[in-house]
Formats: sequence, structure tokens, C-alpha cells
Amino acid sequence: MLINGFRVSSGCDESEFGTVPAALASLVFARGTGTFAGMEEFDAIRPYRDDEVPGVIARLSNDPALLRAASGFFAPRLSGWFPWLAQRLTRRFIVSRTRRLTSVDDVQLWLSRYMARVIRNSIAELTIDGLHNIRPGEPYLFISNHRDIVMDSGLLNYLIHQAGHRTARMAVGDNLLEAPYAADLMRLNKSFVVERSVTGAKALMRALSRTSAYVRHSLEQERESVWIAQREGRAKDGLDRTDPAIIKMLALAFRKENPNPGALAAQLPIVPVSVSYELDPCDRRKAHELCVREHCGEYHKAAGEDLDSMVDGIIGYKGRVHFSLGAPLAGEYADADALARALDVAIVGGMRIFPTNRDAAGRLGMRCDAQVPEPLARVMNLYEGHLQSCPPEEQPYLLAGYGNLIRNRRELGIG
Repeated sequence: MLINGFRVSSGCDESEFGTVPAALASLVFARGTGTFAGMEEFDAIRPYRDDEVPGVIARLSNDPALLRAASGFFAPRLSGWFPWLAQRLTRRFIVSRTRRLTSVDDVQLWLSRYMARVIRNSIAELTIDGLHNIRPGEPYLFISNHRDIVMDSGLLNYLIHQAGHRTARMAVGDNLLEAPYAADLMRLNKSFVVERSVTGAKALMRALSRTSAYVRHSLEQERESVWIAQREGRAKDGLDRTDPAIIKMLALAFRKENPNPGALAAQLPIVPVSVSYELDPCDRRKAHELCVREHCGEYHKAAGEDLDSMVDGIIGYKGRVHFSLGAPLAGEYADADALARALDVAIVGGMRIFPTNRDAAGRLGMRCDAQVPEPLARVMNLYEGHLQSCPPEEQPYLLAGYGNLIRNRRELGIG
């Protein structure tokens, strides 16, 4: 099924005051609608309520760090010469565009047109199948492979919203929310925080239990769907595998009813989600990080690197993008590992093999006999340019990000 598929022109029709709203829209679009009627125990992680929206917007429009960052996108030339003037104009622009927003629904309706612009300018064709596996009004736990910080969940929510479903709340790690304005932006549209930075065994267990309880509360009490990635961090090497620790964390809220984490599929409606990008705007960043990790043992991110990756992922050209919604998993599995493997088979089996995947697999010595769509000249030229702009020692890592889909299918026994 094709939904909002756009052919992208080679030019860009954004003005200086058009790029950032689109980027910010993708950053926070479609995290769910309505009000939150949750319990106080979730206050530290929950999304903002409708009654909090005006205050959050006012705080954002006066945040010096956000104004500095946004003015660099809104008016880059002006901010270089007269930063104080660029920030003042940026604030005026934000205030004028948001003054009538008084609820989460208002914010999402305002942002939705910017998400459409992002799709139009960065995606050749956006498709989805498996919509028959979900019913309007029913809440689901969407567990997805994770390739892009923002667009995995943002595009999924856009697609299901266009198809008449409520959008899902998104789990976001607190490592991505170092700046207060980033936390405000994400929680403004019903993202909830996964506390990863806590230290100490007891504090960690409390944080994990709170996240699990919130997911259960969202699904069962508020009947709001939830999106969560199958692992912590993106699969930079192209090997999309579910971390059993995610299953164990989600199962904490059910441990009194059943101590087996493998029973989670019988307790919650888990829908496997497969997302496939023909071209990854962050492929060179990922290749560099993997290369450094292998040769130096660790990789230290520079300040603002995650934000840069978010922006690249939003506005960078992606070629064709495909989503597939699997049938909800059912029954009790032996343990968390067995449930994780079932998710892997469903997610990897639903991924689309593009010409970039086949080409990379061939260069890595892997045979790929799968049928693929016709290559798009623009995509293949950009793909080759990304590869050639990598230092030679990093090129195998970039190829692996595309080609390992073939390896993953073979290791999981998917034909």
C-alpha cells in the first residue's frame, strides 16, 4: 500500500525559515494525542499533559540554547554575522507560529504539515504493508528495528495516523535529552523517557520497573499504543537483532502474574515493525564510529553529535523507505531469548531488500539472489558517493550497514 509516496526533486524549495520547522516537526511529530491521566509515580518520565502545553511552549520560546541552535538553521548567514539579531528574529518567528497552540492535538496538527514536507524533500517513495494487522482504536506495543534516531518512530506514526489510527507514544533514552529544550520538545508530543543514565543496582531496577509499569499503564489503562526499539541504540552494523534485556525490562510489570519474560506476548499485543531505508543519511557517521570502536576499543561522542545525527537523519535523502507491520505475536515463549528470536524473524523477514543492500552484499562477498526494485540513479550515485568519501579503512563498515541484511536473513533461516 502506498501512502503519501513522493518523488523528490533534485532541488530544495526551503527558505531559511523553512528548514528547521520541518526538522523540529520530525523530531517531535506523532507521539500520541489527547491528555494524560496517569499517576504521580510517572511524573519524571511521562509526556506532557494538554494543560502543560502553553507553559512548555513559552519556556521553549525563551530558551537561549534553543534559540542559538534554531537560529543557526533558521537564518545561518545572519546568525554568523549578527547572532543576537538572528536569535531575536527566531524567537519572534517561533512565538508567532505557536501562539494559538494550547493542546497536544494543536501541536501535532501544526507539525504534521512539516513532516509531510520532510517526506516530500527527503524520500523518493514511502510505503507500508501490514496495516490489516492492526485495528483502529486498539492499543499495540510496536517493537521495531532501529536505524534512525528520529525517523523510525516518526514515519511509522505518520503512516498509521494517515491510515486512521492513533499515533504511538515513543520511548526515548535520556542520553538523547541532555539539553532541557530537547526533553521539552520530545515530551511535548508524548514521548516518554527511558532512564538509562541512572547508576547503582537499586536505582537502575527502580528506573526499569517504572518504565515497564508506564508501558503497561499506557496500554491497559489509557489504551495508548507504545513504540520502542528492539535494542538500545541504533543497529549501526546492519544486524537488526532484539536484545532480550528489552523483553525482560518490559516484562517487569507482569512478574507477579508470571515470572517468565517469554510470556510477554501473551500479556501484551506485540506488533513487530520492520523499517527499511534504501539510503542511510548517517551511514558515514556510523561507519566511522564502528571503525574507531574496533581499532581503539571505545568511541567518545563529541558534544552535540547526537543532535547532528538527528538532523542528518531527518533532512538527508533516503531514497525509498518501506515499513511492514507484522501480525501480533501470540502465546507464551520459553524465555526472553525465544521471544527475542521470534521478533527477529518477523522484523528481518519484513524488511525490504533494496539495490543498495544487494550491491553492498556483493562487494562483501555475500550472494544475494533476491528480487529487488529497479535501481534509482540518484540513490545509487549518492550511495557510491558516500562510499568513496569514506576513508578506505572505514568503507567495509559502511558496506556492512547495507549488506548485513542479507547475512542476517541467512543466519535467521529466512529464505
